[in-house]
Parts: sequence; structure tokens; C-alpha cells
Amino acid sequence: MLPKPLTRGLSLLGGRPDATALVVDGIPLTYADLSDRVAERAEFLGETRRLVMIEAANALEPIVTYLAALEGGHPVLLVAGGDDEASLAHRASLAARFDPDVIAHDATGDWALEERRSGGRHEFHPELAMLASTSGSTGSPKLVRLSGENLRSNAAAIAEYLRLGPADRAATTLPLQYCYGLSVVNSHLLAGASLLLTDRSVADEQFWSEAAAHRITSFAGVPYTFELLEAGGFAGRDLPSLRYLTQAGGRLAPEAVRRIARLGEERGFDLFVMYGQTEATARMAYLPPELAVTSAGAIGIPIPGGSFRIDAGDGADAAPGSTGELVYEGPNVMLGYAETPEDFALDRTVHELRTGDVARLREDGLHEIVGRMNRFVKVFGLRLDLDRVELLLAEEGIDARAGSAGERLLLFATSERTAQRARERAATLLGIPAHVIGAYAVSEFPRTSSGKPDNAALVRFAELQDRSAAESATASARRSQNAPTPDMVRELFVTLLARPDVGLDDSFSGLGGDSLSYIEVSLRLESLLGALPRDWPTLTVRELAALATPSRDAAAPSGNSDAGKAGRPTPPTRRLVRMETPAVLRAIAIVLIVGTHADLFMMKGGAHLLLAVAGYNLARFQLAPVPGSTRVRRLVRSALQIAVPAVLWIGAVALVTAQYSPTTALLVNNLVPGDGRWNEQWQFWFLEAAIWSLLGLAALFAVRCVDRLERRAPFGFALAGLAIALAVRFALSGLHAEHVERYAAPVVVWLIALGWLVARADTTARRWLVSAIAVASAFGFFGDPLREGIVAAGILLLIWLPTIRMPRLFVPAIATLAGASMFIYLTHWQVYPPFEQSAPWLGTLLSLAVGIAAWRVHAFASSRLARLRSGRVAVA
Repeated sequence: MLPKPLTRGLSLLGGRPDATALVVDGIPLTYADLSDRVAERAEFLGETRRLVMIEAANALEPIVTYLAALEGGHPVLLVAGGDDEASLAHRASLAARFDPDVIAHDATGDWALEERRSGGRHEFHPELAMLASTSGSTGSPKLVRLSGENLRSNAAAIAEYLRLGPADRAATTLPLQYCYGLSVVNSHLLAGASLLLTDRSVADEQFWSEAAAHRITSFAGVPYTFELLEAGGFAGRDLPSLRYLTQAGGRLAPEAVRRIARLGEERGFDLFVMYGQTEATARMAYLPPELAVTSAGAIGIPIPGGSFRIDAGDGADAAPGSTGELVYEGPNVMLGYAETPEDFALDRTVHELRTGDVARLREDGLHEIVGRMNRFVKVFGLRLDLDRVELLLAEEGIDARAGSAGERLLLFATSERTAQRARERAATLLGIPAHVIGAYAVSEFPRTSSGKPDNAALVRFAELQDRSAAESATASARRSQNAPTPDMVRELFVTLLARPDVGLDDSFSGLGGDSLSYIEVSLRLESLLGALPRDWPTLTVRELAALATPSRDAAAPSGNSDAGKAGRPTPPTRRLVRMETPAVLRAIAIVLIVGTHADLFMMKGGAHLLLAVAGYNLARFQLAPVPGSTRVRRLVRSALQIAVPAVLWIGAVALVTAQYSPTTALLVNNLVPGDGRWNEQWQFWFLEAAIWSLLGLAALFAVRCVDRLERRAPFGFALAGLAIALAVRFALSGLHAEHVERYAAPVVVWLIALGWLVARADTTARRWLVSAIAVASAFGFFGDPLREGIVAAGILLLIWLPTIRMPRLFVPAIATLAGASMFIYLTHWQVYPPFEQSAPWLGTLLSLAVGIAAWRVHAFASSRLARLRSGRVAVA
């Protein structure tokens, strides 16, 4: 027998008439004003019960329509707004399947109620108040049937344990159609509290301005929200009105729960970790905030009016401490599901909610989720818990997601290298063969519109990748064997960067490539692929392979020519080619340095110009915003690439000749007092300045807020850095640097900062500004117009001429000089002196030759070491 029909609809407005209910576009709207709007909208909807589909948004009109429909007894179906293809298709699908009588939507800026019929065509159960999608995804085939009592009781329970009152104000940080986001609205309005209506993300600075201006006391977040908060410097924000945060919508790592809870203890706000499902209207459990630090990982206790039991699998309750399916009972449990409009009239079909989550009751009385019933799969005869697989990999330091297809385990990570590592470790940890594990690299882990992990999308991605791989294998069999492939590019990176771990989704910058390896890699890539774009260091191996020009793909002969036997494309035959200006400047600068020191000519300024070029390359490579190794790691690696060979060479020379002191061999002359005069201990000032600048920047960028600031405003950050460096220079040496001052790291670091700024000058106006700064800062530094002119001219070339056309004949010599420049600088001090008086030209040539030879030896040794390391990895 059907329950008695409701005499009236559901009203959620519990505030005083003169109290603020909503803050809309910065303007308060009282409960009286909101009530009048709701009554007017309810009158429009009429007395005949109709299905009202509302395009949800955190805005006034959707909320008014929602409240009006509830008060009028009209069942509500909230759907995601937006004009993207997925949202449009979802709304069209729901409209076709469930045939709403009224569709409320945003029509080009104006709110419209589209009446598809004057009366209602559906039969509704008397208690039916709302229909909700079972998840945030767009592919749900059924709706959850919720009663007015479901909505009211859950809102009241939430208001009770959050201790909501008229003084509270929440920001709408979650979608309205998401049960969690809707529960924030329902509970606050029922408790007489208020809402700041906003659709801004917590990553948006304007959100925080609004939050402070309107003194919000809380906001809600899913795990992704808290990732954004921590990445956005939430710990440093001052929001004294904040009373509490709530978290639900998926498991937040216990470490993150503890971090945020401890921050709350310091800043005066509570963290409520909550658990719920749409089938329970919203919330089923919460972790009291005083237990957030000590009991992170638990879902806590049932909400007021609700209860849990743990089903051992045979209908009996599980023994204390053992696991089973979590079952919930309470007034907020749904009426049941609706798969067709005919189901709208059904009576209650569900009395307790089987959550599908595997849980246990801990000794402290708190409930803890340990897995998901449908996240257990059978792979190679073993029953695996996918959540446990993810946890095991996380303990190994691998951030991965797990799924399944058939009897295959699927693992997903955000880089090819991490995915392969996840596969290897999973095989070892789980004791299953690697061939039953699929490893896939994704750009990011997908989420549903509600912010939950979208595991179904990952599985679909894997299916597409497998299908694409099969098609590619078939197509590859038909293509010429000589066409450049991702593996050929990968092998080039492995060889030249001495990195056996290169993956197909790695980039030159992400692998820690720098100016020392840039020249040879770029030339070899051009030989393989053809002309390269300027941003090639940030492109992945796959993307670089895709750059191969059609002429190169067709270049492999079908006969028995030497080119065909070699298995590589025919090199270009253009007489004039373009070389990047930094490479040309490095070659010219090192010749100027050696020739001047050997007394072949007198053109000083090359070493200081090299510092500016080093700063330019620093911004392009070590500070490139690309996946792969972190900026700190790339900076430290680059410092070591300079320091290790330098310390070995200088130390060896010191042992043999006693020419250098330990402070010189250790590159720490800047840290010890001196007499302020030039001597041979300062010969390696250039290397010392470069190394300490790299290490200083590594320390700086280890501070996360600094790293985020530079990414947000790269030009402004570099400009500020140059201003600070110039201030240090002027404070230490004044306008004109004397004697050894012009070689001291604190005084010359402005040149590195200037090169960095050049790389960030991405508009014409910025280039003009940097040009003016370069000229103004260079002239007067040495008191030698020629020396200052060489530095300024080189920097201006760097600004305005990214590449220089030259005969192909010159390219090998320039590339070799540029690539070997550090080793030439390092070794030339021991080569030219015997020839300085008698044959400076010979001293110069021998210095260049010895430096090039040292560079080749170092490259060969690095390559051999990498291959040995790769062999050990393969054996392991």
C-alpha cells in the first residue's frame, strides 16, 4: 500500500527572514527575498506534479528553481551544465530517456523554463522529491530515487554534526548536481546559514579574494580539491574566518589528512573527513575532527540517525576486526533506482544500503574502508584487490592507478618510465608474470565531473591504446624500415645523454638535457628528422619522431645503395643551414677566451658572455616546465656535470704540479677571504660562478611556493631576479668592478640572470626592454668599452636573432667548439703557457684540440658507464 500523499512539498529555508541566505555576485540576498523568488517560481510551475530537469550551476536561478520545485512537490532532476560536447550529449540522453515535463536552463545568458507540456504525463510516487545520477559520470543508465525525507533528514544530520548556525557561510566549491555539492546547499539553508555562490576554483586567486571579502567559514572539497590547495600554497593563506573544511568524494591519503588537520590546529579550523554515496542522499559517516590526526584513514562513525553493520558474506555480521561489505541503514537511504519513467511510481524497494565497499570495524569503534567489492579481480589465478595494488605501488614511491580487462591487470601512470616501473614492481610484489600486466602512460589521471577517479575512462583508454598498437604494428610492417621511429630517437637520447632509462614520453629537458649536450643532440636529431622547431627540447620522443618530414620517410632507397644499407635517412643537402645563436656564441666566446689568454689577440669579454648564454640555456633546459625530473633535480644534475670533471681535472693538476690550492680544486674560492687581486687561483672563476648559481637556484626552487610563482609569472620572476642580482652587484662593486671583483660569483651572477630574462622575453615589447637593460648594465662594468661591447653585442644577438644562417661546411667546427667549450676552458690553462711568447697561434690551436679531446673522452666514458648501468638494470 502506498504511503499517504504529502500535503505539501519540502521547504529547506530555515533562516530568519532578515538573515542573509545567499551572496550573489557580491550582493547579499535575504531569506525573505529568496523565499519570495521561490514562491513566484513555484507558482509558475503549477500544482500538477511535473518532472523538472534543471541545468545545474552555482548560481541564483538554478537554486531558486530547485527550491521551488521541491516546495511545489515536483520531482527534480539536476544535470550538469556546460556547452561542451559531453555535457550536451548527456543532457540530451537523459531528456530522451526520462522525458522531463519542464527543462530549466541557461538560454544565452537568460534563465529559461522550457515547458514541454502543460500538464504532467508521468505518475510519481507521493514521496518522490528528486532523481539523481548514480555518479558524476555521463554514462549512468539509472537514476537514484530520493524522497523529501531523504533530503531533509540528511541535511539535518549534516547540520548537526557540523554544528551549523546562522553565523556560518560556505563557498560553493563543488558542482550543484553532485550530491556532495547539493548537500552543502541543503544543510546550510536548513540551518539558517548562508552560501557564497561562486563557480571559481580554489586554484583561482579571485576565489580567495571573494572568500576573504565575504568571510566564509567553510568550503568542501574532493581529494583533487586538496591537491590544488596544497599546490596553490593554502598553508600560507590568511583566512581568519575559516571554521572548518569538509572532505569527501573519494579517499584522501592519510598523510594528506594529517597535514591538513595539523595545519587546522595551527590556524584554528577543523577538518571533517566524510563518507557517503548518492544512494544515501549524500553523507553516511564522518570522522570527528579531533581524531583526524590520530585516526587518518578511517571514515569514522555513522551520521546522527544512521547505523552501520558489516556483512561477512553469508548474511551474518562480521566478527569484530574482520572485513565484509559495509551496509548502512538510516532515514536518508534512497527509495530505489529508476531505469525508465515507469519506475517513478515505484514504492520503496531499498531499506538498507549495501555500499559495495569492503570495511572493518576497528578496535577504537571507527569504521575503515579497506577495498571495493567490484575492485577485486582474478588475474593469473590470483584474486587481487586493485586498491591494494595501488597502495603497494604507492609504498614503493610509484603513483599509479590500477584497473582490469578480462584477466589482465592494467596499470596507468603519468609517464612511460613510471608506467614500466609500476609494471615491473607489480609483477614482483604480486608474484604474477609481467606479460599479464598492461602498462600505459597518460597525461593525467582522469576524473569524473564530480572530481572522483574515472577508472572506466582509464580502461577505455587502454582498449584504444591496444587497438592502436595493433593497427600501428600492421602499418609498420608495410612501411620502409628506414623511416625514423620513436625507438630511433629514444636510442639517440640514451647514447648522447647517457640515460638508459629514457621512455617514449620523455623530453630532452625533462631528462635533464642541458647546454652541454644540446648541440650534439640537436644536430643528430636534425640529421635524423629534418628541421626542428625551436621548442623541440620540450617535445617527447614520440612527438619528435612524428616531426620526420615526408621527404625523409621516403628517402630510404629500395635498392642496395649505401644509404639503404645504413638504415638511416639521407642527410639534407642544403648549402646554408641555421644554427641556434647560443651555440654560435659559445663557439665564438671560447675562441675569444683562449686566443686572448694565449696572447694571439686581445678581445676580452668572452667568459662573461658565456655566463649570459649559460643563463639563457638554464631557463630553456633546467627550468623548462616539462614532465620528467624535477627542476631541483635537473639543476643539481647540471651542477654535478660541471663540478665532477672540473674537480677531477683541477685536483689532478694540483697533485702533479702543486699549482692550485684545495679551495681552487674544490671550487670554493668565493667562500674564503682573499687579497682582492687576480692570481692563478681565480682561473676557474667562470665554472665556480656557474656551479654555485645552479646550486643556489636548486635550493630556491626546492621551496614549492617559489617554484609555483616562477611558473605563474616567468618573465616577472626573471626580471625580479635580475633586479636583485644587479642590486647585489652595485652593493659589492659599485658601477665599475675592479680587479677580482669582476670575477666573484655574487658580482657576476647578474649575467646569468640577464640570460635567463632573455629566454623569458617572449614579446617584442619585452625584448626591447631587455635590450635596454642589457646595454645599460653591460657598459661601465669593466671600464673597457671593447670588452663591454662584446658582451652587449652577444646578448643583443641572443635577444633578436634566435638562429644564424651559415654554410654547412662551418657547422661541424662550430658544433664541436660549442659542445667542448667547458672542457676547453677547463684544460686550456695547462696547454697554452709554453707557447704564449713564441707561438700564440699554436698555443691557441693546441688548447682547442686538447679541450675537444677531453670532451670526447668524457663523452665516451659517460656512454660506457650508462651502458653498463643499463646492463645491470636489464639483468636485475
